[in-house]
Amino acid sequence: MTVSSSHLPHRCAPYARLPMLVALLLSVFPALAQDWNYRVRPGDTLWDLGARYLKPSVPWEQLQTHNRVVDPYRLPPGTQLRFPVAWLQVQPAPARVLATRGPVQVGDTDQPGLRDVAQGDLLRIGQHLVTGADASVTIAFADDSRLQLRENSRLRLDQLSRYGHTGMVDTRLRLEQGRSSNRVTPAKGPASRYIIDAPTATSSVRGTVFRVSAGGDGRSAATEVIEGKVQVGNRRGQRLVTPGHATRSDSPDTAPGAMETLLPAPVLDRTQLRLDPLPAQLAWSPVAGADHYRAEVVRADQPEILLFAQDTRATALSVPDLPPGELRVLVRAVNAQGVEGLDAERDFLVRDQPPAPLTVRPVNQQTINSARPRFEWSQVGSAETSVLQIAHDAQFLQPVLEQESRGTHLRPARDLPPGAYFWRVASRDGNGHRGRFGQPVALTISDAPVDPALQPPQAAKGQLTLRWQAGQAGQRYRVQLDRRGDFAQPLLDRELDQPEVTLKRPWRGTLHVRVQYIDEDGYLGPFSPAQQVKLPCRTCYGAGGGALLLWLLL
Repeated sequence: MTVSSSHLPHRCAPYARLPMLVALLLSVFPALAQDWNYRVRPGDTLWDLGARYLKPSVPWEQLQTHNRVVDPYRLPPGTQLRFPVAWLQVQPAPARVLATRGPVQVGDTDQPGLRDVAQGDLLRIGQHLVTGADASVTIAFADDSRLQLRENSRLRLDQLSRYGHTGMVDTRLRLEQGRSSNRVTPAKGPASRYIIDAPTATSSVRGTVFRVSAGGDGRSAATEVIEGKVQVGNRRGQRLVTPGHATRSDSPDTAPGAMETLLPAPVLDRTQLRLDPLPAQLAWSPVAGADHYRAEVVRADQPEILLFAQDTRATALSVPDLPPGELRVLVRAVNAQGVEGLDAERDFLVRDQPPAPLTVRPVNQQTINSARPRFEWSQVGSAETSVLQIAHDAQFLQPVLEQESRGTHLRPARDLPPGAYFWRVASRDGNGHRGRFGQPVALTISDAPVDPALQPPQAAKGQLTLRWQAGQAGQRYRVQLDRRGDFAQPLLDRELDQPEVTLKRPWRGTLHVRVQYIDEDGYLGPFSPAQQVKLPCRTCYGAGGGALLLWLLL
């Protein structure tokens, strides 16, 4: 493992800087003076191996001389051939974008401006990546080493090369701002390198899991090692950091600090932890020395791919939505210097099947004058039952009601107080597996009196007809007429299929009218406020054959 730094003192005279530069280069690139070893296989020949691994300018005869091969036509299988690293072919090895989250852009050194990055894009030497406030990007290098660049970060790709077919890769990066998490494939030869240059120090590894912070905002740069070992250094010194430790670098003019023990992983609170259904609820015990905490959700099979991230000073957090699949939640403590500790981990499954049904009614933004509205949704063929959730917030952090139904409709088991709500539905299959919830639908429950929009009465041929606003499909109506208005002994109390009633012998004087809507499942809504209808004299009904406008008193 090696250390390098590009920060040399400007006050030194050229002749004084030369020995330091030579020493640093030798410490960084000892592999260039080393050999890559190849084990001979049956059928190998020097000219074939030379064509496969050597630069075009290096003839295979030099390989024969270097290895003191007497008979180039007979290479005993199992013997080793030494290839000087400087003779090996070197080709560009673009990095590949595995995943993005939020706004991520890439820029070229020879072109102004930035452009958006998408999954599958190839990144080349000299380009730089920039992530937004709530964004991340995961890239894979030629040896499948992976880097996760976190929010508000900037990374420059200084070197992306591979040594032909040897499996050795030279990856050199410059973290100019922000943070990165790294999972490095073990080296396959002496020329393999994975180097991250931060503003105050350089981290060099050959197979490990670690994090690097560029510092800034009054905080030191830091290298935190989870697995393996990392060599961190600058022109003032170097430090070998072992697992579970970190080193901070305040300046390129001071050596990396002494190793610090990472804060321990928080203990997840099983009593409050809920990973299914979404939104997931996370809770953990406080960690001594923690300034705040960072919670992440990653893919369980590819933990470098970040799906959710949030910093919090609390010891509980809600994760509103996640893609389906095998996922992993990570929670770590962060001290006041910004050094992140060890992770608490928990794997969980977000199911995508059976699919969520389509909501039918109430429709989005609808106001319902009922404390127990009827919810309806479409039928899902693979669903055994459906699960209805109602909450005050669109993230459903604290559902106020959850009920299950074998049909495609359901009425709450209890009254809902007036207010703003959201509702959503999920399907559950015959094995008890519940799929994802559908999109939330906004709903307002109102306790305002139902207005049946009673129309002016129609009088003709000795009859009086009252009409009001039609309800929803399948609803019936109950209409009551009363002389005094208390409806203790109504003159008329009738259930109807249509929103109208005809009186053959109307009374005269003033009547009180109220209407009740009855849902098709028999649920009785509240009566509307009573309205007054002033009737004309009885002789008026037989006088006219058309409509007679009556006086409606509200």
